[in-house]
Amino acid sequence: MTTSPALPGSALFAAPTRRLGDREVGPGHPVYVTGEIGINHNGDLACAFALIDQAAAAGCDAVKFQKRTPEICTPRDQWDIERDTPWGRMTYIDYRHRVEFGEDDYRQIDAHAHARGIAWFASPWDVEAVDFLEQFDVPAHKVASASLTDDELLRRLRATGRTIILSTGMSTPKQIRHAVEVLGSDNIVLLHATSTYPAKPTELNLRMIHTLQSEFPNVPIGYSGHETGLQTTLAAVALGAVFVERHITLDRAMWGSDQAASVEPPGLQRLVRDIRTISESLGDGVKKVYDGELAAMKKLRRVQGAPEAQLVGSSS
Repeated sequence: MTTSPALPGSALFAAPTRRLGDREVGPGHPVYVTGEIGINHNGDLACAFALIDQAAAAGCDAVKFQKRTPEICTPRDQWDIERDTPWGRMTYIDYRHRVEFGEDDYRQIDAHAHARGIAWFASPWDVEAVDFLEQFDVPAHKVASASLTDDELLRRLRATGRTIILSTGMSTPKQIRHAVEVLGSDNIVLLHATSTYPAKPTELNLRMIHTLQSEFPNVPIGYSGHETGLQTTLAAVALGAVFVERHITLDRAMWGSDQAASVEPPGLQRLVRDIRTISESLGDGVKKVYDGELAAMKKLRRVQGAPEAQLVGSSS
């Protein structure tokens, strides 16, 4: 992959948009913010509803779940391994079923999200999960980083005709290019990601956002963060990410492997607020003299330069 950065006002702002429900995603549009619920609900529908409520209250555009067919996604040699869980000691395959929502659960999730005015979609981890999610009018499907090399899954996802959001953690440049070839570049959003939970700042490599922008100039580029804290996610937006995904939780002390790298409700409120401010402040990279500067220019500038017509608010 090339490493030359995409500059504001050039290729970055020329990239096409993608449609996610009633929203356009891409340069020139507000950053699309997704609260990744994943399996942080621990199989509890009431917890899932509470997470949807928190995401909606914070101003997120969507929440995202994960959908697996346990017998397909769990290696056979791990099925009978016992582990301690909040629900007692059980085999790993029983645990996978315990935290998986079924059709009736998702119909309730669909209704609840609709009532709260927030979109939802999911990461299907197998072809059967894609077929399951196709029962619902989801705005997109997500490819988890772990699934980037699953060509069968990618081909099934492409066949849905929906926007596909592809995370690129734990992947080489060659693997990313191959996945884009399988999916086709016309209907995807690429997300830079580092697949450690939580990810260290030294491993985030946020300049990969510019690398992906240069390598795939016709694809919107976003960021899926697994770090602790908010600063680096905000930096991703400043670097040009047009889609942001962060894991969310009601309490980082809850049971589950993703909780520690998740954002609690107060942090989510701040994150979305600051993303909106940064998004508005980036502008188009074209230098202007704003109306608010005119009084200061008249008062403070001793030598006026040559007059120019390009003043914000001027009629000519």
